[in-house]
Amino acid sequence: MRAALVHDWLTGMRGGEKVLEVLAELFPDAPIFTLLHVPGSTSPTIERHEIRTSFIQNAPLATKHYRQYLPLFPAAIEDLNIQDFELIISSSHCVAKGIIPGPDAFHVAYLHTPMRYVWDMFEDYFSVRHVGKLKHRLISYAASYLRQWDFASSPRVDRFVANSAYVRSRIRRYYNRDATVIHPPVDISQFPLSEKEDGYYLVVSALVPYKRVDLAVEAFNAMKKRLVVVGHGPELARLKKMAGPTIEFVGWQVDAILSRYYARCRALIFPAREDFGIVPLEAMATGKPVVAYGAGGALETVIGEGENRTGVFFDEQTVPSLVAAVNELERMEFCPARIRDHACAFDRPVFKERIMQFISDAVDAGISR
Repeated sequence: MRAALVHDWLTGMRGGEKVLEVLAELFPDAPIFTLLHVPGSTSPTIERHEIRTSFIQNAPLATKHYRQYLPLFPAAIEDLNIQDFELIISSSHCVAKGIIPGPDAFHVAYLHTPMRYVWDMFEDYFSVRHVGKLKHRLISYAASYLRQWDFASSPRVDRFVANSAYVRSRIRRYYNRDATVIHPPVDISQFPLSEKEDGYYLVVSALVPYKRVDLAVEAFNAMKKRLVVVGHGPELARLKKMAGPTIEFVGWQVDAILSRYYARCRALIFPAREDFGIVPLEAMATGKPVVAYGAGGALETVIGEGENRTGVFFDEQTVPSLVAAVNELERMEFCPARIRDHACAFDRPVFKERIMQFISDAVDAGISR
């Protein structure tokens, strides 16, 4: 079967792109269809593929401000022509799953999340406090249209794969479809085991409102403990203004440098409700425990009790709750090797085998029907 890969946009290497990278290895001859591509922004494995882009590629200032074109994304993904391909594999957190396959094509959609900023987290992204009253009203109209399109386009997918049980429940809620859970890959080899630490805590995150990095900053201000923040985003200026002398911002880092920050930290702080969250597993691959908000995908990756525990949960996204969890962690002892063993269950080869078997079985079942 002639295969095509579909991804929302190619502007950096985050969790979604790491999934796409494995798919690109499994289907080395498949072109990649995407809304927008910034050359050189992804891995050599992805960049080696033929990459076909939508009209968003040529929109003014699209390279840096492509999210401003969100209302046009459905039209842009539908405009991409994949009629010559028999197998479509989309990697989607926005509109990629809504591409229009040919009449005899089989479409497998790996869903990182239904569009969270138009479904259950609209106010986290576009509250009046963040965007102002006028923009909030305009975006609300656009979000209503996007929700309708997102639901209407879901039948174009033959089989859904969810990156977590949490996302599977959201696929059922918003699309009335079932999904198979296959957790995303973590390249364990990039994050070697470390039994050393320099006493600081670590946040690794895009600096956007729903990630709740502000909660970590406030908590570590209160505790006067050292916190290193790896990441960038529109919240950076506000967070720096909030931060006291024990908070350090070091920008985004490539895996080789990021691994060193993991290796020397006391623990990772993970304050957001995430769909899955690869970052905690990267930290655990180095043997470091995680202090995580007890909701969403973290419940599937962090073990919060028993002799094999890999971290501590806090129940509320409040400063007292996070402070209490950090204090609890400091009274405990963890086994770095045991924490790493847990992370190895999410290693790249495990994902590669599971996703290829799923695609093969799904296609065979589709053909037999």
